[in-house]
Amino acid sequence: MQQLSRPVTSNQTGPHEKLTDQVLRHAQHRFLKPITDFNRQAFRDSLAGWDHQAPLILDAGCGVGWSTIQLARAFPDHWVIGVDQSADRIARQKTEMGEVLPDNFTCVRADLVDFWRLWEEAALPLARHYLLYQNPWPKAEHLGRRWHGHPVWPTLLSLGGTLECRSNWKIYIEELSQATNLLTGLQGHIEQWWPESFLTPFERKYHVSGQSLWRFVVPLGARQDRYRW
Repeated sequence: MQQLSRPVTSNQTGPHEKLTDQVLRHAQHRFLKPITDFNRQAFRDSLAGWDHQAPLILDAGCGVGWSTIQLARAFPDHWVIGVDQSADRIARQKTEMGEVLPDNFTCVRADLVDFWRLWEEAALPLARHYLLYQNPWPKAEHLGRRWHGHPVWPTLLSLGGTLECRSNWKIYIEELSQATNLLTGLQGHIEQWWPESFLTPFERKYHVSGQSLWRFVVPLGARQDRYRW
């Protein structure tokens, strides 16, 4: 029997009061942390099987790759790239799925902070971008560890494409929507999510545990070279 998951608990009752200040501060100062050679190689590896014609999908924080594989099946004319920082999780993708795998995807181990900046540096088009059940870091003092509170957030938005985020913590989705609107002027769409099939093991676990799931989708359009502020 699958172990049930406890709902997210937090000392926040709504979006963080310092979110706007933090997002705008990061937008005004380019993130200059050096990119490692390891991540540069991982970025090159992720594109090795791409024919330079298929639209690109990025599955950020792909875990064991269930979502990456299912996205590859759902979009057979796309090249789907899954990225996760854990070599162990990526190595378990084939044994977890236990099925014949599509040939239009790859999973690589890399730090997303570097990977997103390398994507921006390469000026690659992006069709779809997924953030599925990321660690919400629910304590208020950990705002900077959430992607929308991190210095890399402006870079992430600049990549364009249709951005989709799913979470079992509504506040995370509300904050991410607010942080998107601050830099792009776009509202996006928030909805409670009842999946007909499960895109990730966490989605299945949270649903089976009776938790509410939330989804945010926003079409960012083509790659952006500047923001609205």
